[in-house]
Amino acid sequence: MLLRHSPTSPFVRKVRVAAAILGIALELEPADTLDANDTLRQQNPLGKIPALLTGDGEVLFDSSVILAYLDHLAGDGRILPIEPTARIKVLRREALVDGMMDAAILILYEARFRPQEKHEARWLEHQAGKRLRALDALEAEVEPYSGTPNVGDIALACALGWFDFRFAGDWRADHPKLVAWFDAFSAAHPQFADSTPVA
Repeated sequence: MLLRHSPTSPFVRKVRVAAAILGIALELEPADTLDANDTLRQQNPLGKIPALLTGDGEVLFDSSVILAYLDHLAGDGRILPIEPTARIKVLRREALVDGMMDAAILILYEARFRPQEKHEARWLEHQAGKRLRALDALEAEVEPYSGTPNVGDIALACALGWFDFRFAGDWRADHPKLVAWFDAFSAAHPQFADSTPVA
């Protein structure tokens, strides 16, 4: 299977970490989401990564769909619980974390694609509020890491790692339970370090 990717994307990292935990090999192929000539736009009409090209010619996107597919390939229930109540709880966390990452990426893009004098303060505050509220909610609900990862855990670890990379770890001082959780996840899964983004 071929994964169209960027090494710094937290959503790509979700897929890479999940595949490593499940023992599923992926071939990596870089994608340029801004290049109209990149075949990514034919593979995923949204032009977004990650996009997974399966062995049977299908293309899957986004990261939550890909993780569900990888879980199915690995035998169902490995990282996505089968029991309905547990499944919904895990999917809820994944959705919260993915939304938090979406907001953080929009903050990054505002700085990257618009000159300083055209930054929209109200828009940035709106996105920053989403990120902070999500971090606070996760801090309130997170429990010590059990060592058995699910899609919500993988998403959370990748988000916190990306916040270290892009936001200089600004989340750490006010979220000690998340720091302890993140350290425990990192220690339990050496594969996680293999996908650490670099500038």
